Amino acid sequence: MNDKLTELATQLQQELVTTKEFGDLKATYERLKADPDTFQLFKQFQTTQMQLQQKQMQGTQPTQEEIANAQAMASKMGQSSIISDLMKNEKALNTVLGDVNDLVTKPLMELYRS
Repeated sequence: MNDKLTELATQLQQELVTTKEFGDLKATYERLKADPDTFQLFKQFQTTQMQLQQKQMQGTQPTQEEIANAQAMASKMGQSSIISDLMKNEKALNTVLGDVNDLVTKPLMELYRS
């Protein structure tokens, strides 16, 4: 990558971690890790989700049992205020990242519109 772009990307990374959105997400994740049962549920759900995605990428359909298990975990996660806060904060940070991506890719979009 171009040295100047690498430098700018590094600066952007440093700025990102100082945003309110990142700080809120980090604080909520720390709260999540401090609750062992909820954190274990969260990690299990991540693992299950990855396994289901890998199956789909390989062209294999998940079993009804796997789907039911994932739905049950998602339902439990929906009852957790910590996980709800984490998802809300993650969405806010993703909005910031989307805005940055729109700015960075604007020249490319304009190129293809002409």
